[in-house]
Amino acid sequence: MTDTTHVTVERTIEAPVDAVFDVLSNPERHQELDGAGFIRGVDHADRIQKVGDVFTMNMEGDHMGGQYQTDNHVTGYAKDKLLAWKTAPAGTEPPGWEWVWELESQGPNETLVRHTYDWSKVEDKKLLEQVGFPLVTEAQLQDTLGRLAAAATA
Repeated sequence: MTDTTHVTVERTIEAPVDAVFDVLSNPERHQELDGAGFIRGVDHADRIQKVGDVFTMNMEGDHMGGQYQTDNHVTGYAKDKLLAWKTAPAGTEPPGWEWVWELESQGPNETLVRHTYDWSKVEDKKLLEQVGFPLVTEAQLQDTLGRLAAAATA
């Protein structure tokens, strides 16, 4: 579902919720999940364990003039249920967009995954214009869920 401030996609993945969470909470695996193709690798990251953790990713995209880095500030964490982070150009405070992963166990080997890309709190009009929200499309987010399903069941 897309509106003017966020995109949400969901999918049931045939894997236990802890296996899905294990993949998502490891930034080293995010490049293989990236359906938009911006992530080039991890610069600095430990497994996500709590709100307040920060992980840094190496990125590339025309919207930022080529290669760049992001600091991802963890804003939501509940083991096997929720992961969320706000992304910012490295060394800056998050300007307002957030990635949210919600997980619901559907039994021992199925997990409903809801993934939201939310830019409703971005107030900088120049940034909104530069990035061209939504930078990541609903189809790319669906691709990310497909990649997550493959990673969680491998």
